[in-house]
Amino acid sequence: NRALFHDALPPCLITLHRESHRVLGYFSHKRFVRLSDGRTATDEIAMNPIHFVGRALTAVLSTLVHEMVHLWQAHLGKPSRKAYHNKEWAEKMKTIGLQPSDTGEPNGKETGQKMNHYVTPGGAFERATADLLQSGFALSWADAAILDKVVKPKKSGTRVKYTCPGCGANAWGKSELHLICADCNQSMTGDTPEEGDEDG
Repeated sequence: NRALFHDALPPCLITLHRESHRVLGYFSHKRFVRLSDGRTATDEIAMNPIHFVGRALTAVLSTLVHEMVHLWQAHLGKPSRKAYHNKEWAEKMKTIGLQPSDTGEPNGKETGQKMNHYVTPGGAFERATADLLQSGFALSWADAAILDKVVKPKKSGTRVKYTCPGCGANAWGKSELHLICADCNQSMTGDTPEEGDEDG
């Protein structure tokens, strides 16, 4: 918030929500109401802990910031219909160093219902993330079921389907393989994820 939004974002609840493998995270405007008065509302940014394993920490943080742009737009901009990523959202993404792309690759569409992004080299997000990681920041928790699959793979000889979380490329091989997508430089595990489609 401080590094990328100049402390402009209001507080919200950040939750861990174990959606399907296809959802990385989502934003929901005024999802929660304070019990003490029944009126005070706050927003939610939900992160899917399934994807805390097998993805680079920078990629996980970029999902968080993608959803923070929806939070910014809900309070300081003009969001479009539910889950639509409009031009204002796309422009804000670009100012903080995330390039919107429906494919997650260069030359993708910058607006649409389901959107991905990639990190702009040398941009504000990359610099802020480098500073954060240099301070020793790390994730402490992940989904146990997914961690078990990574730490305790199936018996040798069993054919396993591997999927790149970046581009969706599939490969099949023995369970003990550790495959990396050459195009995305990401470990291949699970199904192809995408950003959430609640309010963003």
